[in-house]
Amino acid sequence: MGRKPGPGDKAPDFELPDDSGGSKSLRDFAGKALVLYFYPKDNTAGCTQEAIDFNGLRKAFAKAGAAILGVSPDSTASHAKFKSKHKLALDLISDESRAMLEAYGVWTEKSLYGRKYMGVERTTFLIAPDGRIADVWHKVKVAGHAAAVLAAVEALA
Repeated sequence: MGRKPGPGDKAPDFELPDDSGGSKSLRDFAGKALVLYFYPKDNTAGCTQEAIDFNGLRKAFAKAGAAILGVSPDSTASHAKFKSKHKLALDLISDESRAMLEAYGVWTEKSLYGRKYMGVERTTFLIAPDGRIADVWHKVKVAGHAAAVLAAVEALA
């Protein structure tokens, strides 16, 4: 696993399938800010709350000139069900190969009850319109996170 990209670095490129049968790539967002949030799993308590929080602020993010894109290793079918169940209007992309998760340094060793396993570290990247990383939030605590990211997006403008 390589170095985690940080502020000032060029955002690693990607092109992955989305929940609607299409695909999304970094170049789709050229010239606008992108909030790229990585989460462990659809339909778990923290991930659901994070998605609902970002979804609830999506108009404010759009007004500030930023798109929001959620990423997890779940399948596109899982993402579609997750969005429908929680009435989400966010775009979600699927990284079942984990290549993007690794490029962004968020596929890491985790520990639960003493058992070690590999999984997604909840992380959010704010990518500026020039394609460089403006800010990173590692090991995100969900409460208040979407609002904090929105404040950073508004400060970019």
